[in-house]
Amino acid sequence: MAGTDPKKFLQDQLQGEEARRVSAVVVNERRATAVLDVTGLADGARVALEEKVQAILSREAGIDQVRIAATAQKTARTIIAVGSGKGGVGKSTLTANLAVALARRGMRVGLVDADIYGPSQPLIFGTQNEKPETREEKLVPIETRFGVRLLSMGHLVAPGKALAWRGPMAGGALTQLMDAAWGDTEVLLVDLPPGTGDVQLTMLQKFKPAGAILVSTPQDLALIDAARAGQLFDAGGVPVIGLVENMAGYACPHCGEISDPFGAGGVEAAAGRLELPFLGRIPLHLAIRQGGDSGQPPAAGDADIAAPFAHIADALREWLSARG
Repeated sequence: MAGTDPKKFLQDQLQGEEARRVSAVVVNERRATAVLDVTGLADGARVALEEKVQAILSREAGIDQVRIAATAQKTARTIIAVGSGKGGVGKSTLTANLAVALARRGMRVGLVDADIYGPSQPLIFGTQNEKPETREEKLVPIETRFGVRLLSMGHLVAPGKALAWRGPMAGGALTQLMDAAWGDTEVLLVDLPPGTGDVQLTMLQKFKPAGAILVSTPQDLALIDAARAGQLFDAGGVPVIGLVENMAGYACPHCGEISDPFGAGGVEAAAGRLELPFLGRIPLHLAIRQGGDSGQPPAAGDADIAAPFAHIADALREWLSARG
């Protein structure tokens, strides 16, 4: 290394992305200090890079001591709430598949299952038997096989156990999930419980999402409840990104005829009346139910049923890009 630029020397020994992470190398007498940008690296990858740099510099004549200084830029994380006015409209299924579709588009996505009393995301992702680790008093999200980081009360309590908690305890549980070690996650989707209760208020007051997506089935009763949820977000200063119509149309597996057991077009019409974007509709399809029960979200595959989720994911990405 004598007579050469120490930084260039180290970059030449590394390759590609690793070389670009070398910010500086300072040699003072017989001690070398390497400054590495570890932004976005998982713990294992960071340790591997530091060990590699340590080995390269330690081999050089005249170097008796090597120090590594790691720096990282703080990730700008955007919180997106997914809500509904009532239960049973498929909000959790939509949130899970939207997260998977975003991850397939190269985004670093996390998902908080904020339904403290009735968590369902562990089932949808097939992680019911996994428990999150703790690091520096923070929960470490579970890395699912779909590229989505996930935390849920379903990972912290025994399956099927009912929680009899008052509002403040539920709010505290949400805070624990939200304040977890999310690392370089850039978009954090929050699957809110139905209604407009304590969990929703805690979310608005402590974490204030950048935007919210409302999910409803087409019938009037569900739309009335979805409107109430929209009013809560509006009162909290959280813009509604758009509305999604779920369970919109059922194709008979035998004859292919389309029927509309929950009506059709109601959410799109409501979006027009409220002057809000209509993000898309998800059909009532057996594959979606089967995927949710088996830990295989349909958005992870390439079948036709993945397309509606991909369309909504693209709409959300456009909204995020326009927001800057």
